[in-house]
Amino acid sequence: MRANFSSATEALKTGKGVVAGGVLAIVAILAAAAVFLFSNLPDANAFNAKVERLFIENDLTTNAEIKLLEILAQSGTSFSDVLASYRTVIFVLLLFATALMVASLVFLITIVALNRRISAIQRSGIQVASLMISREGRAVYINDLEFQLTEAALETLAVLAEARMDDDVLTGAQIEAVISGRDAADCDEAAGATRVKRLRDALGNQLVSELLVKTIARRGYVLAVPRDVIRMV
Repeated sequence: MRANFSSATEALKTGKGVVAGGVLAIVAILAAAAVFLFSNLPDANAFNAKVERLFIENDLTTNAEIKLLEILAQSGTSFSDVLASYRTVIFVLLLFATALMVASLVFLITIVALNRRISAIQRSGIQVASLMISREGRAVYINDLEFQLTEAALETLAVLAEARMDDDVLTGAQIEAVISGRDAADCDEAAGATRVKRLRDALGNQLVSELLVKTIARRGYVLAVPRDVIRMV
């Protein structure tokens, strides 16, 4: 248990390090892209500077020439305003891109971590610290979690628990024989399998039930819990 706890802690630290590194990398890449974009945008005052130079280098005296110069100056001002709005739009888009990329990275790492955790659970089974079967209350308590069961499901669980305490693996026919009181040779394998299925359905959570009541190929069924944690009251 200590080794599992240590490995889980190390995995959590590694995951946090990957997330932090990924976020920093995304921010750095987008910051570099922002610097490149803004540095290559034309100067907002370039057009006005050209108009001013045109006025200085040429002797403009007629009303038509002065009117044309005024129009050019107004166009330069409009160009500057449009370029400033473009800078704002580009900045906002870069912020959105940063947020989306960071969120995508976090979601991806979260999904990978959950898949690894589920795979680890499937490999090692459920860590059950206590399993108490209460016949009077028709319930089973797994790690202080209460599951209400039917009478038939409780009988099936009790049979499997007793077999686990004896290190036995029971076939479906043997389960049916113990519950019904008949000889195993006279019982159908499918009847016991049906009882196990109903027990799993009564437990509700598919992951919990499949890992708690394990099926061993060509042998039968067994509770995947330590013997010393089982209590029956």
